Amino acid sequence: VGCDRSKNLVDICGEKHFQAFVCDALSVPIRSGSCDACISIAVIHHFSTVERRLATIRELVRLLRPGGKALIYVWAMEQEYKNQKSKYLKEKNGSKNKDKEMSTGTAQRLLCDSGPDNSSQDSAWSDQLLNDLKDESCGAKPVADFRLPVHTNRTSFHSQDLLVPWHLKGGTKKKEERVDTVLVPGASKELQELSPVFHRYYHVFCEGELEAVCRSLDCVKVQKSYYDQGNWCVILEKL
Repeated sequence: VGCDRSKNLVDICGEKHFQAFVCDALSVPIRSGSCDACISIAVIHHFSTVERRLATIRELVRLLRPGGKALIYVWAMEQEYKNQKSKYLKEKNGSKNKDKEMSTGTAQRLLCDSGPDNSSQDSAWSDQLLNDLKDESCGAKPVADFRLPVHTNRTSFHSQDLLVPWHLKGGTKKKEERVDTVLVPGASKELQELSPVFHRYYHVFCEGELEAVCRSLDCVKVQKSYYDQGNWCVILEKL
């Protein structure tokens, strides 16, 4: 059974005769302890605070039966690991059209973001975890004044918290939608006139960070933690 925040993606699953429904990863309407295994791929790095990322993993664990396992993938800060570039970086030369669309002047813009909500019950723990992670810095530059840099696609990350451009191809913009427009060199006249670019929030994980969050839960055992093509991955078991 699958679930996703996007109704369009869930509709595609339905067309392919898969079982899927729309929900929020922070509150999954499935009975506790009813799953043998859970998979979370490229989801948790979209949550903007330590508290929400922890809550998402806790919700994933809630669904598992004792002895059940979960596999989690998140985007890694280290896109070059052990002298090997990730697939994400390697595709730069083979994705010329994408580079034209994504590597634009908007990459230099800074967008404001509100600060984290420190009222959570996990604040003390998250502050300690963040301090520990800062001590084990992975080369990320601190984000000043809660201003998020816009990432240049197919390049290494210079901040753990950032916005990644999403170029809308072949779609129509609704009047109420607020989007950035960019000029794309070499593109058609129609594309040059209006090229909507949306921005998605990402928190890219440093080595050991995902594992540390998982180990903070006393009801799980981390069976394996590894790196896979620009992602940090954990397999955990519910005790």
